[in-house]
Amino acid sequence: MLKAIFFLPMLFLVSFGYAQNEEEAKVKTTIETFFEGFHKGDTTLMKSVMMKEITMQTAFFNKKGEGVFVEDGPEKLVNAIANRPEDQKWDERLTNFNIQIDANMANAWVDYEFWFNDKFSHCGVNSFQLVKTKGKWKIIYLIDSRRRGSCKSAEKGN
Repeated sequence: MLKAIFFLPMLFLVSFGYAQNEEEAKVKTTIETFFEGFHKGDTTLMKSVMMKEITMQTAFFNKKGEGVFVEDGPEKLVNAIANRPEDQKWDERLTNFNIQIDANMANAWVDYEFWFNDKFSHCGVNSFQLVKTKGKWKIIYLIDSRRRGSCKSAEKGN
């Protein structure tokens, strides 16, 4: 009887942890799918993991050191990807994921480095908000920061 009292809570914790890790993996896959489309120029693939109502924003400091906040509709990014010149290579390297989930809502804080034609351009963080609807995770909000010259792994040429 004493073993059962100890075993049942442990079983619950292990199964809860497994379910959480499985959902985190699905959130990560959603974000990786978005960037797979980004890199390939496949806007259909990108849109497959985006909600139609997605909000996209960027925060950065201009040359004067002033904070700038820009909001663009998803069509600006989708059009840029669809019309990217063939001689341009855009490579956004995701370097770290921190994913939090509650019910059908998730947040992913994802460090990145952006390389243009194999030359380091900038780095920052992508903050994704996702919702799970009809059994699939979809990106509903994306804000990114942009920094130049302050990324340790980029400085090493990784």
